[in-house]
Amino acid sequence: MRSIPFIALTTVLPFIAACASQAPPPVETPAVLPSNIPADRLVGNWGLASYHQESERARTEVEARRQCNNPYRITKGPTGGVMMYLADDNQLSELRLKGGPDGKNYIGPDGPIGDDDREIASFDGNVMITRWLDADKVSRYGTMIYVRCQQSSASKR
Repeated sequence: MRSIPFIALTTVLPFIAACASQAPPPVETPAVLPSNIPADRLVGNWGLASYHQESERARTEVEARRQCNNPYRITKGPTGGVMMYLADDNQLSELRLKGGPDGKNYIGPDGPIGDDDREIASFDGNVMITRWLDADKVSRYGTMIYVRCQQSSASKR
């Protein structure tokens, strides 16, 4: 009687070992495509504010425009991206504009679209609205609204 379980166990073990040695299937990461917004279109001075509820958007856009007296500056990065701040980081980073397979545009560090990226919810050249992909960042920072600052006649010279 004891030999039957032993024989069954020795017969099944090689199959279990073969299953355990197979590598897990690769995790698919969303493809990073070119953005349809060129990085140069973001370069400039912006008034910046944020809101947590869509009903606050109009008021927040007015507040962002008021911030042009101390603008958020987006500059061109050394390798073609834009220089901006990531969440919780006081150092500028070169960020990339990325297109997603969903047709949306994103801003974030090199690599696949992930938690450090922001979706560009809308952009018309003068107003840009971005949302963090990470839920924790959304709860802390809300939806960011950037309003392009108009150049004064003195700064045009």
